[in-house]
Amino acid sequence: MPINEAHEIKNLMTKYKKICVYGLSNDTTKPSHYVPLYMKEQGWDIVGVYPKVHNVNNFKIYTALSDVPPEYLKFVDVFRSSDKIPEVVDEILNLGGTEVLWLQLGITHPESEARAEKAGLQVIANRCLIIEHKKHF
Repeated sequence: MPINEAHEIKNLMTKYKKICVYGLSNDTTKPSHYVPLYMKEQGWDIVGVYPKVHNVNNFKIYTALSDVPPEYLKFVDVFRSSDKIPEVVDEILNLGGTEVLWLQLGITHPESEARAEKAGLQVIANRCLIIEHKKHF
């Protein structure tokens, strides 16, 4: 089962201070931009993956997950629609090195979550980093 216990979520957020945001948008009105920005302002070191390179709010953006430095791949926060999660999980598992897969609020794919967990990843689904941060810190 995905991680849902509050203390486990707080522990993950305490342990991992470098996060790769898969789908970090250049549109500042979208959650896929303002959630990573909030976490950056709270002290987390954030890089993003997005098809078009941008530097809105000084984020380092990579066009492919395979280009992201390994230390950021340990915690991958995903902003993609639920139907895209199988291919995201495929990509993450093929690359290796990811320890935490976080699917943002509204994003779930039970089969892919189970596959990621079976591969040894800790999975958090349908949770927002801002909400969890405000709850625990």
